[in-house]
Amino acid sequence: SWRGTCGWSVNVTVTCWMTLPKFRELGYILKDKYSHAVHVEPVKATRHKRPTFLKIKKPYSYRKPMDTDLVYIEKSPNYCEADPVTGSVGTQGRVCNKTLVHHPNGCDLMCCGRGYNTHQYSRV
Repeated sequence: SWRGTCGWSVNVTVTCWMTLPKFRELGYILKDKYSHAVHVEPVKATRHKRPTFLKIKKPYSYRKPMDTDLVYIEKSPNYCEADPVTGSVGTQGRVCNKTLVHHPNGCDLMCCGRGYNTHQYSRV
């Protein structure tokens, strides 16, 4: 979300401009919007044969999206599996953290239900 920032100029007048939030904060905002994105489908006009509006794919489970909501037409790829076409390497073989629950680096999400091996290391 944009926010106003103001500063003093040489002539002692206030100048204001719009700035983006910090990069990490922006990432959290986008991740939240991605998690709550609404699946839509284009509806073609009968006369022009072009999409004229988007219809909610499952209207019984979603509210009408606001102008600031994220919507999508195609589902995201399965990031768990490798996909040479898109260049995704998948998550198999990556190191995860068992103590992080519902976290991107936690084993419950990163291992995609495949299970995982635990290793215990001791420092001497």
